[in-house]
Amino acid sequence: MGKIRVGVIGIGNCASSLVQGVEYYRDARDDHFIPGLMHPVLGGYAVRDIEFTVAIDIDRNKVGKDLSRAVFSEPNNTTRFADVPHKGVTVVKGMTHDGLGKYLSEIIHKAEGSTADIVSLLKETKTDVVVNYLPVGSEMATKWYVEQVLKAGCGFINCIPVFIASGWVKDGEGDWSQTGYWRNRFRKAGLPLIGDDIKSQVGATILHRTLVNLFLDRGMPIDRTYQLNTGGNTDFLNMKEEERLASKRRSKTNSVTSQIQARGLEIEPDNVYVGPSDYVPWQKDNKICFLRIESRHFGDVPMNLECRLSVEDSPNSAGVIIDAIRCCKVALDQGVSGALDGPSAYFMKTPPRQFPDNVAHDKVEKFARSGAGKSAGRKKKSVRK
Repeated sequence: MGKIRVGVIGIGNCASSLVQGVEYYRDARDDHFIPGLMHPVLGGYAVRDIEFTVAIDIDRNKVGKDLSRAVFSEPNNTTRFADVPHKGVTVVKGMTHDGLGKYLSEIIHKAEGSTADIVSLLKETKTDVVVNYLPVGSEMATKWYVEQVLKAGCGFINCIPVFIASGWVKDGEGDWSQTGYWRNRFRKAGLPLIGDDIKSQVGATILHRTLVNLFLDRGMPIDRTYQLNTGGNTDFLNMKEEERLASKRRSKTNSVTSQIQARGLEIEPDNVYVGPSDYVPWQKDNKICFLRIESRHFGDVPMNLECRLSVEDSPNSAGVIIDAIRCCKVALDQGVSGALDGPSAYFMKTPPRQFPDNVAHDKVEKFARSGAGKSAGRKKKSVRK
């Protein structure tokens, strides 16, 4: 099937786990169950078919280094589970815009020099797919990069809660509505789009959604629920800045409440709280989730469930992105443009359309088998250059 040439924006913990993972699973058997992988082969592509062509950051600790060294540079603090050989891919300086918030600016210092010509770089390296790992709250920076990706003719995977694929926007009154602006831009360009906000392999959001659906399947309402998360990576440090959290809270909350609303039910806003809660430096890349659901079973007799989940945050997301990259390449191969409904719903917290996870899973399997996502929009000849 050839290679999938991948560019990465933001060489933090998530990028580190992704780059390590491609090395770790390079020799994985195509026809076996492989612990940690959802799909050893997806759409004809194995993990070893992924190669990195462009790496972008602003941190002086990373810019100018080979990608193999940058993924282990401070302030990255995720688990090192694989050695990464020299890649021949030098991290270039990107655009900052609003990507560096109050708390991150205390530990991350911008590299000197001008911003690289991202469009030319993506074209020259024949990059197929670009993955966005910017910090939460980087709205202007993300949109700037989306414009570069569209000009370069690449597929785009948006791993953060800036609403590109889903199109959610907030008006001056604080009300949210959905627009198809970016989806239409990608459709007209003949390019695929997957987003928004990565849903980890077995993380807090997928666990919360699964439990909510279990309760509802068994005839039990969700009266109150919370999900409280703590961690010690730069993502949690960045999210101490409340102004950068609006889209993240929206994304995580809607991912859970959408499962209730899909049954024709409602939950009062004051009875649900989902979101990052605090930064605990010594946790490093480990995230701890405290989850509670209050409900009623037969005879309206009250009950509650509480659970605690501990995961290494970045590896938990990398396996999902490996699948998203391959789905995006399948779409490019087949000339499928616009937001990919099935992959977005299965891999992301805030897709253009929410589906129960079992339905989204089936859509991904069908997409991979057929090599085309019928729900993504009409097929058209790619205009990539």
